[in-house]
Amino acid sequence: MIPEEKVREVAERLSIVEVVSDYVPLRRAGGNFLGLCPFHAEKSPSFNVNPAREIFHCFGCGAGGNAFSFIMKIEGVSFPEAVKILAKKSGIEIEERQLTPAEKKSQDEHTQFLRINDLTTAYYRSVLLNGQEGEPARQYLANRSVQSGISDAYRLGFAPDRRDGLAKHLRSNGVDLDSALKLGIIRKSDAGWYDLFRNRLIFPIRDARGQVIAFAGRVLDASLPKYINSPESPLYHKSSVLFGIDMALPSIRTGNSVIIVEGYFDHLALYRAGVQNVVATCGTALTSAHAGMIKRHAERVYTLFDSDNAGKKATIRSMELFLEQSLPAYVIALPAGDDPDSFLAANPPEAFIALRDRARPAFEYFVRSLLLETPPDSVDSKVRVIDDIVPRFRKIADSVERDLYEKEICRLLGITTHAFRKRMGGGKLSQQESSQNAGLPFQSGDNIQDTLLALLLNYPDARAEIIRVGLETIFSGDYLELAGFLLGTLADSDNSTKLSQLADSLERPELKMLFSRIMVSDGYIADIEWRSVLDQCSRSSEKKQVSSIKDIAARLAILDPDSDEYVQLLKQADSLRTRKSKL
Repeated sequence: MIPEEKVREVAERLSIVEVVSDYVPLRRAGGNFLGLCPFHAEKSPSFNVNPAREIFHCFGCGAGGNAFSFIMKIEGVSFPEAVKILAKKSGIEIEERQLTPAEKKSQDEHTQFLRINDLTTAYYRSVLLNGQEGEPARQYLANRSVQSGISDAYRLGFAPDRRDGLAKHLRSNGVDLDSALKLGIIRKSDAGWYDLFRNRLIFPIRDARGQVIAFAGRVLDASLPKYINSPESPLYHKSSVLFGIDMALPSIRTGNSVIIVEGYFDHLALYRAGVQNVVATCGTALTSAHAGMIKRHAERVYTLFDSDNAGKKATIRSMELFLEQSLPAYVIALPAGDDPDSFLAANPPEAFIALRDRARPAFEYFVRSLLLETPPDSVDSKVRVIDDIVPRFRKIADSVERDLYEKEICRLLGITTHAFRKRMGGGKLSQQESSQNAGLPFQSGDNIQDTLLALLLNYPDARAEIIRVGLETIFSGDYLELAGFLLGTLADSDNSTKLSQLADSLERPELKMLFSRIMVSDGYIADIEWRSVLDQCSRSSEKKQVSSIKDIAARLAILDPDSDEYVQLLKQADSLRTRKSKL
């Protein structure tokens, strides 16, 4: 186990902004940094990083914590592994100490999850190679010219068309099926345990270290859905995983470039042809976390998506992400109707390399595609084209590149640079972006209790007053539980570094979420007169309680006095009156 002083040293050596920026493009917004959340799909940024508190919080999905929590979630690793990753980044050598019981339990569970996936991989692989039930899959792979060497490299398998074949295999190997349930590969109904994957070719999904963290299953015919993937799990976060990354890394490091495709067989076709610096998304759109991962390993990226509308949208979306990362991106265009598999089946690998070498910059591809869809033959169409271009153009960081693209755009549209720049100055921010740019919190939940918790965290005198009045008269629900926990930890220190580590001590996810939200959004109470704010919140709380009492009284008037609901509401009203009298 890692000594606590080493954990503190790592935490002090690296800023959370530095850590998160490796995965998520961030921009300053008041006292925080703001970006698109890597843990869920979103178009408007709601992911906040507070450098003063060394904590992050997403107002969209509720994810939050410190730098270690972030690495654990995005890399799918345990706490000790997260510390080692950050220690390596900061140049700190780690000497391990003995694990605490809680840490040992977490590590053991992680090891057990990996073992379950290894057993699952071996089971599916055995069925494919040896079982009679695997014959259709063997024939399918032969028809697609997938030889044994490629099958071995991908560790391909086959899920037989049996209800509980995997469940029985895992049980026979001493696996607790409730643990397998957490990975989503088996499920449970009233009729018992059953497998997620049935009658499907199996692609194991591995992390950068080659550990199996999830699975994808493909049908052997034209039925739908064509693919199903393992659900999100303690090991697998699809928004931060790229299929084939472990196979691609040696080639990526040699050539400093990576090719991104959409499908597993697209990946396989390129890898088989000797193009090995290739990765694929796992049934999801490319995310900022994907882009950050790619930037850590490559200096140039090529996208190779389908030529249909969905593929074009994916190409443009990926272009935006790479512009935010200042990572040069290019688009490989295959002949109409082709995908990598069909193209390489009819052409030698050299033909694909030639197409890659003629790839156009992604932004140029975007502009010309837009002009094909909306010919600039009228004032209205030109304005619409400019309005589509402007938000993407703003993401170009290099000043020379911006200048050159500006001239080319104006030439293609037949407008002056002055007109383009004037249009660039328009546009409005969303309410959320405006509030965040002004340094204001984008709040959710109970604003009164949010503010009271912020006072408790930031002002020792306010904390003392809250203690004098009584926590139960100020807070309720999760707020009351969190306030009690914080008072027990703040008694001897207000150190912000320690505060940032408190989320790891909270067991309930709801409390972690509430704590990180308050921590990243309490800047609005800086340098205020705490007593006036506390008094104002108390009055607002009182009004809210009076309103609640009136609502309860109206309900009591129509209920049977002998009913359970009547008794419960009467107790609730008495409790509210008692709390109100103490304010």
